[in-house]
Amino acid sequence: MDEARTMTGLRAFLGALLLAVLALFAVPAAAQSQPGGPNDIAVEIFSDRQQRAEDGSVQMTVALRFTPRSKEWHGYWSNPGDAGLGMQVEWSWPEEWFGEAQYPLPKRLVIADLMNHVYEGEYAVLYPVTIPADVALDDLGPLEATVDYLACTDVICVPQTAQVRLTAERTGAWLDRWRADVVPPLGTEAGFEIAGDRLRIGIPLPAASDLGDVHAFLATSDLGGGKRPRYAAVQTFVREGDLLVAEIPLQQTPLADETGAPNRVEGILDLGNGRGVSFTATPSDVPLEGVKPIRSGAATPKLWQLLLAALAGGLLLNIMPCVFPILSLKALALAKAGGEQASARSDALAYTAGVVLACAGLGLLILALRSAGEQVGWAFQLQEPVVLVGLFLLALAITANFLGLFDVPGLAVSGHGPSRGGSFATGLLAAFVATPCTGPFMALALGAALVIPPLDGLLVFVALGVGLALPFLLIGFVPALRRRLPKPGPWMERFRRWMALPMGLTALALGWLLWRVGGWEYLALVGAVGIFAVLGLALVGLFQRRGRSGAGVVAVALVAVLALGTALLPAPQAQANSPESLLDPVAFSETALADARASGRPVFVWFTADWCVTCKVNESVAIERETTRAAFEDAGVVAIRADWTRRDEEISRILTRQGAAGVPLYLWYEPGADAEQLPQVLTPDLLVRKAQAPR
Repeated sequence: MDEARTMTGLRAFLGALLLAVLALFAVPAAAQSQPGGPNDIAVEIFSDRQQRAEDGSVQMTVALRFTPRSKEWHGYWSNPGDAGLGMQVEWSWPEEWFGEAQYPLPKRLVIADLMNHVYEGEYAVLYPVTIPADVALDDLGPLEATVDYLACTDVICVPQTAQVRLTAERTGAWLDRWRADVVPPLGTEAGFEIAGDRLRIGIPLPAASDLGDVHAFLATSDLGGGKRPRYAAVQTFVREGDLLVAEIPLQQTPLADETGAPNRVEGILDLGNGRGVSFTATPSDVPLEGVKPIRSGAATPKLWQLLLAALAGGLLLNIMPCVFPILSLKALALAKAGGEQASARSDALAYTAGVVLACAGLGLLILALRSAGEQVGWAFQLQEPVVLVGLFLLALAITANFLGLFDVPGLAVSGHGPSRGGSFATGLLAAFVATPCTGPFMALALGAALVIPPLDGLLVFVALGVGLALPFLLIGFVPALRRRLPKPGPWMERFRRWMALPMGLTALALGWLLWRVGGWEYLALVGAVGIFAVLGLALVGLFQRRGRSGAGVVAVALVAVLALGTALLPAPQAQANSPESLLDPVAFSETALADARASGRPVFVWFTADWCVTCKVNESVAIERETTRAAFEDAGVVAIRADWTRRDEEISRILTRQGAAGVPLYLWYEPGADAEQLPQVLTPDLLVRKAQAPR
């Protein structure tokens, strides 16, 4: 990731340097521009009428109008972006008389990995002019200017020079139209801070402001220490009330220096639909707690709506494919609930307490890490190899328990009767192993939980746990449901042994995931630890069956050795290559997404992970199909796959921007339009219909 960012920054730097060198040598030979003259973009100068102010000074506005000779030519904003050159003007009157240049709203032009800030068609740049009171106007002479600028198409760039002179015939009141095009100032000072590789700008903006495709154009390109904006990267916008926070990725240029952050950052905030405001930001603390992701056309849900969505999401999680590996635990808990009323209720409450505590603890950890600046989301723990190893060993241990190799008195997966401690532990396990995926309603609830105030966010995670435990809670407290369950008996031992099959398959799936994360050598090392664990558990079971008292000591020693062995495992060297796909997708990056959107073709982005069972089901049902491939080819759809199996900050940021807590997430971009979130459970023909839709 760092290497890719470095290469992007190096290309941008070399591109800008090359254009600067070309301009340096080509400007003296450039044609002199006159209206209708030979330059690719002609320049004319205009002004309004001179007006004398109360202090005796004379004020006027001077405009430089740029007119391309054909529509494929474009000019540049003051900060041209990754490549290009800003305009330079040399006036015949004293420089200090001229105020700061006032530009209209630029556009984004992405070519390859570079973003340029350009103007297409005719545009004008205005300068306020103040002539001191003691200057004799009759002695000034006409205003002349030498303008150096760059004219480009998508293929070539030509440095230009224009010699222009202001004459009386070119004055008039028609400047009002160009004044209306100038981006107005915000009127309130913004704040900025640099946090690692991101620039964060807090812009005061009324909550009622209508926001479209928001983008921040930075006039300040040098952010100290050799850091520059990554112009083509995806910008993240979140807001709370009257504060809009923009997060802009930064890159480290090859020519790093020791300069500190600037005293101010200036730019233009594009509000969408041709509207914008210019801003000036000074160093300050830009808060992120409580801000919400911007979701175009959607109102922010209320807390009760989020709690209801989390409750429904947790309830539906019981039947989602990602929960299949723990159905054995739930089946045994259901069977045990068929006993006496008091026992069933205490069992249900203990199970619920375990589930809720696990969900709340995981939510609290996620919120704490995000407050510290980490880009994490739901099921983030599965991106850590040591957690996968622990789950693999746990699945092996549960499989061995189901097969009767050893016993854990009081645990819900053992052959003993119900116990509050065992049910509580079962609830903890059920919630933890159920985290790989999100189901319906969960995306809205958990995505919002990560950015609303922390206490409210924690309540959302608690509601998720209650929803996950709700079926068992109902069985414990509703006798009519409990009477429909089979009575406990000898069949439970046979049932427990059959349940070794899904848990064994779970262990195999986790082994495959370990191979995907670290390759065959890493899997072999973990497999050796797993074999040692099974042999140790069989020894514990032997002690138990012979009635020896040393079983507990052997079990404790085994756990200690396994913990030490897991800690000493080497870190995986590299993630395995992504599997082949019928859609031949592009690997996700912010620049790849920007490139695809700039191509004028529909774009489909799917966010997946090897540990997400729902993702894999969707891929087999709707994505990896010949009919989908054919429809995408006919419509020219660009497919992008974002693999979140291991941590990736770029993927985490866009998940946050879309208000998603985890995967799966599916985005569809029509040409020139914002992202449309598709359902988390894809139907077989959904993508085909999207590709074949008229456009």
